[in-house]
Formats: sequence, C-alpha cells, structure tokens
Amino acid sequence: MKTSPKRKLLSLGIPMGGKESVARGQTVITAVQTHVWFRRFMTECPSGLQTLHEFKALLGLQGLNQRVNQYVDQLFNVFDKNKDGFIDFLEFIAALNLVIQGKMDQKLKWYFKLYDADGNGSIDRKELLNIFMAIQAINGQNTLNAQEFTNLVFKKIDVNNDGKSLTLEEFISGLEKDQNLLEMITKSFDLSHVLKAIQNGRKQDT
Repeated sequence: MKTSPKRKLLSLGIPMGGKESVARGQTVITAVQTHVWFRRFMTECPSGLQTLHEFKALLGLQGLNQRVNQYVDQLFNVFDKNKDGFIDFLEFIAALNLVIQGKMDQKLKWYFKLYDADGNGSIDRKELLNIFMAIQAINGQNTLNAQEFTNLVFKKIDVNNDGKSLTLEEFISGLEKDQNLLEMITKSFDLSHVLKAIQNGRKQDT
C-alpha cells in the first residue's frame, strides 16, 4: 500500500493545516506554502529530482563567489539525505521545515553537519570561519568579525581545549550551556529569514 504525499509530509513533521500557525515564536510552513514550494519545485524540476544547478536556481543563489558557492554545495549535500546526487521534494521540504521551525537540538545537529564540510565528524577552525563568512555574504550581514567569532566559539565550547576542532558533543553541549552564544549562533547562521524572503519573492543581494 503506497503512502500518500500528505501522509509522508505529516510523518516528517510538516504541518498541513490551511492557516498560518506559530509555535514558540517560530513560523510554521503551512499547507499553502508547501503547495507553493511544490509548484515551484516541479516547474523547475519536472523529473521530480533536483540537481545542484536547479537547487541554486530555485533559491536564487546563483553568481556566487567561490567561498559562498562551496557553502551552497555543502547545503545541497546536507539536503540530499540519501546521497544519490539529487534532491527530491520530500528531502527539500523536510529540510526547509527543519531550518524554519525545527526544535533547537534538531537544528544544532543539522547545523553541525552543515559546518562539517569534509564530513569527518568534527568542525575545525577553517570550516567554521569559511562557513560563517559565506553565510554573511548570502544574508548581507557584516556586523560580526568572522575571525573573532570563530575564536569566541572555540574559547567557549572547546571542552577538551585542543584548539583545533569541535566534536558534535562539544558543539551541542557547549551551546546548550551558553545561552548568549547559542542566541548569537542562531541569529548568525540561521537561514530561515533568507529562505522566507526568497519564498516571498524578494531577491537577496549575493
């Protein structure tokens, strides 16, 4: 017996109510918004499978510099859960749902995968620095010095004090214990406002 698209979306925690709802101050992707994304997705990807080039086109992330381009490539790889080189709509909308209204512990695990560019299970200084600078370039924020921010993160949550890399345990435990740093990272790295702006049809200056 096949599972309907609606049931699949519900199983992923994606709300299907007709009205916009807000949970703990976070915007939830509604049925109408999901439908809008689905139409855009299928218009640009009739096969139902999205390539990296199509992913960038859908989110309006084209003509990027090398650092930002590498970040978007990593974003695509994180969205591609089954690692087949394509993103289907369920992978796409599930990731958007997590970024926009997922629980904090889920977001932190997702962020960690995003920052761990080489996939070795830890985040080194260069990875953190490069991704922070890339996200600043995408969302237009230049209020924080990337090097100072990287040093601050390591100083606060590098439990084993090796000064070289952060494990998933250090990353999550450290941020959960330091609310100020957690808020800073959430605001600095959270792309939900970028995705919502794109969804509303406003172009971001890249």
